[in-house]
Amino acid sequence: MDNDLEKMAAQCRTFTKEMVDNPYRGLATFFGLPYTESLDNLDIALIGVPIDLGVTDRSGTRMGPRALRNESRGVGAYNHCTRSTPCTAHRIADVGDVPFRSVYRIEEALDDISAYYRGIAAAGVTPVTAGGDHSITFPILQGLAPKEKVCLVHFDSHCDTAPPIHGCGYTHGSPMKNTVEAGLVDAEHSLQIGIRGSSEPLWEFSSASGMRVIHIEEFYEMGWKGAVKEIHDLVGDSPVYLSFDIDCLDPAFAPGTGTPVAGGMSTFEALQMVRGMQGLDVIGGDLVEVSPPYDHAGITALAGATLLFEILCRAAEARERRGA
Repeated sequence: MDNDLEKMAAQCRTFTKEMVDNPYRGLATFFGLPYTESLDNLDIALIGVPIDLGVTDRSGTRMGPRALRNESRGVGAYNHCTRSTPCTAHRIADVGDVPFRSVYRIEEALDDISAYYRGIAAAGVTPVTAGGDHSITFPILQGLAPKEKVCLVHFDSHCDTAPPIHGCGYTHGSPMKNTVEAGLVDAEHSLQIGIRGSSEPLWEFSSASGMRVIHIEEFYEMGWKGAVKEIHDLVGDSPVYLSFDIDCLDPAFAPGTGTPVAGGMSTFEALQMVRGMQGLDVIGGDLVEVSPPYDHAGITALAGATLLFEILCRAAEARERRGA
C-alpha cells in the first residue's frame, strides 16, 4: 500500500503530506488538501459557509464546516470504489470560509454568499461547499449564475419549497422554491429524494412546479438502483447541481442536525446514490445542515464528510469529461 500511495502522490496535480499523514496532525483542511485564499490556477474549490441564520428550530450548523474539516481528515482523498483520487487530474484546494459583513442579518449574509460565488464563477472554478444551513443553496446558485437553467438533485427529508415562514422567505425551508422562482433551476428535470415527515403541507410548490418528489417510502420500494436510474433518465446530459441535506439520513446515522426526521436513508444508501451519479454533468454541490452540538460522537460530521468527498469526486469527474 505504501508503494501505491507513493505512486498516487507522484501522479497528483494536488498533493500535500497531510493527505497521507496521521489525521490528528497539522491543520484541519478538507481532506488534507492545501489551503489557499487565492483562486489562481485552481480547478475545484472546497468552501465553508459557517452560517445558521436560516434555521427554524435548533441552531448550530454554523459549526458544521469546522466539524466537517476535522472528520474529513479521516476520510482521506482516495476513492476506493473508483480506485482513484480527484487530485490526479485537478488542482483542488480548501479556500476557507465565505467572509460575512454581518452574521445577524440574513439578507445581507446571503448577499455576501452570492458575491463570493460570483468570484468563484468568474475564475472558472467548480465549487464544492460545506454548510451551514440549507438557506445557502439559493445564493450559491445566484452567484454561479448558470448560462442555462440547471437540474437540481436534492437529497433531504424536506422539500424546502415553503412559502415565507414568520415573514421571512430566505430560511432553510425555502431555498429550492427561491431557485426555481429566480429562473436558476429547471424544476421539471429536478428531483427531491428522501422526503418525509409532518411538514408535507408546506411543499405544494414542488408538485406545482413539476419537480419529481420521491418520498422515502417510494425510495425503499424502488431501491437505490431504481432511484439512480430515475435521476439519470430525468437529468440526462444537462448541467446538474447536487445538494445534500444530512437530515436525509435517518437520525440513527445522523443525529447532529437541526430538524431530524425518523425513517430516512442509511449512510450506505446515500453513498450509493451519490456514487450512482457518475456520468452526470455536475457543476457543483453542497453538503449542509450538520449541527455538531447535537452529536458529540461526531458520526454526523463523519457521514457528511464522506458524502462531501463523493460530491467532490462527481464534480471532478464531470470537469474532466468537459476537458476543463
